[in-house]
Amino acid sequence: MKIALVGYGKMGHMIEECAKSLGHEVVATVDVIAEDASVKVPAGDGDSVARAVKSSGAEGVIEFSHPAAVMGNIKALLPLGLPIVVGTTGWNDRHDEVNKLAAECGGTIMTSSNFSIGVNMLYKIIDEAVKIMEAFPEYDIATWEAHHNQKADSPSGTALTIAEHILANTKKKNEIVTDAFHDRPKANQLHVSSTRCGSIPGTHTVFFDSKADTIEIKHTARSREGFAMGAVHALERLSNAVKTGTLTKGKLYGMSDLF
Repeated sequence: MKIALVGYGKMGHMIEECAKSLGHEVVATVDVIAEDASVKVPAGDGDSVARAVKSSGAEGVIEFSHPAAVMGNIKALLPLGLPIVVGTTGWNDRHDEVNKLAAECGGTIMTSSNFSIGVNMLYKIIDEAVKIMEAFPEYDIATWEAHHNQKADSPSGTALTIAEHILANTKKKNEIVTDAFHDRPKANQLHVSSTRCGSIPGTHTVFFDSKADTIEIKHTARSREGFAMGAVHALERLSNAVKTGTLTKGKLYGMSDLF
């Protein structure tokens, strides 16, 4: 497949390596500041991004840019009609808007807070653990994540997805709190806390805590390669699913629709 990469930072470079290792051709690397990108575009200029992708002859797009740029890129790229995989986080509150736009223009897009196979296994483990712990009211629940100090958003999209999985499987919690507490937390509040430090590639922990003990479920990423490889596999599957009619055009999909 001929692939265009929108966003050519550390993740973009690793995605390029993974795509090539799987036999794909990267026909365009588009970025605002990367000197080695094949196309440099002005910040916030989604139309320039779309023109670069279209002229490259790409058959699919992987977008790993910046939370401030992702919506502009999506709006510009969707009308091209190419399968698009978005790894940039920080736009969960606009999924309905994107789904509507995809339906209007017939574009096909999928996103995930984390493309790692291990993290997606983690979600399933958390689902089952929360269901089991629901019978024991003495255990409280919280989640914490840590990433490198270059990450642009906080908390991570993965942490928010973990929080959604927790809320979907318990009656104890119904509100996510990502800010610091200045009073005692209420019993219904799920605290999602974050740390940014050094070069940490990504650590996510769920705590079940009682007066007697603490249970931790933890995922630690050793590198970004798992995310990059997962994004390429996601584009492969999205493209094939649309071609075979397994998935229809004009929708926003998630990881569970493909894996």
